[in-house]
Amino acid sequence: MLEVGELIFREDGTIETTTTSTSTGSPLSDGALIDAYSDHLLLERHLSGHTADAYRADLTSLAIFLARGRIGLLDVSYPILRRWLAHLRTREYARSTVARKTASVRGFYSWAARRGMIEASPAALLAHRAGGSRLPAVLKPLEAGALAEAPAEDSIGLRDRAVLELLYGCGLRVSELSGLDVEDVDPEGGRVRVLGKGGKERMVPMGEPAREAVKRYLREARQAMSPGPGVAGTSRGRTLFFNRRGKRMTPRDVRAMLDGYVRLTLGARNVSPHTLRHSFATHLLEGGADIRVVQELLGHSNLSTTQRYTHVSKGRLFDSYRQSHPRA
Repeated sequence: MLEVGELIFREDGTIETTTTSTSTGSPLSDGALIDAYSDHLLLERHLSGHTADAYRADLTSLAIFLARGRIGLLDVSYPILRRWLAHLRTREYARSTVARKTASVRGFYSWAARRGMIEASPAALLAHRAGGSRLPAVLKPLEAGALAEAPAEDSIGLRDRAVLELLYGCGLRVSELSGLDVEDVDPEGGRVRVLGKGGKERMVPMGEPAREAVKRYLREARQAMSPGPGVAGTSRGRTLFFNRRGKRMTPRDVRAMLDGYVRLTLGARNVSPHTLRHSFATHLLEGGADIRVVQELLGHSNLSTTQRYTHVSKGRLFDSYRQSHPRA
């Protein structure tokens, strides 16, 4: 029997429910189902913790909605899911948010069907809604350069310079950067080994600024930032970038560090680590790089994911025309 009803959120982040019987025959509560699916995303699909947390939050919001009607996750039907989507729209969620939540739910029910928990996915007929045509924000080359050159010459600054150069100069995802070990970077050979989504490995070239920044960090700053032998939760000999507590830099650490330099150099701009990745791809295409080369450098499985950067480049062309031509 599946226990459903009100959700109980525990301090460790797990979710339990009150006991109300349903007919699914599954011994798992809604919270346990979400935990199991999260484990699947992390351990079998090798998605990042950040992505798995986003899926968990989306499924939790669905479970809360269903619990009001004393319905369990595995007892849901297609019409109920349609009502849930209508509820999201009345809450005025952005189209992109609704599209992401829909994809999360569709993935969960496909997983449950494959494991025999349900006969068929009730989410299979949900429309694949586009998340809108908003183009990714990018920096101008001079802005990206000023941001990368903003750090000071102390140990923290040398680390930050290397981080920024790798984000912009190599187009790394923030999760890929925070997972780097010393042996993954070869500044002499000008390359970095990256473990991307789905455990897919790729080699990315490092430009001269990134090579020099990484070499200086390794030579002059990493030892000073690495933890002492008694610090728990670290792998001193392997970790590339440490935070101020002597532990591996997390994506949150990187975002907080970037925010400080953005305020210093660009003011009240909304710039994230992914903005630097967008800028990397856009500047390559504007410089004449082949789109399939950019696809490989970014680690995209599908060319369609990379093609959106061609729209950014076209947008820049039209902006330049409007700003420069007297008859525009």
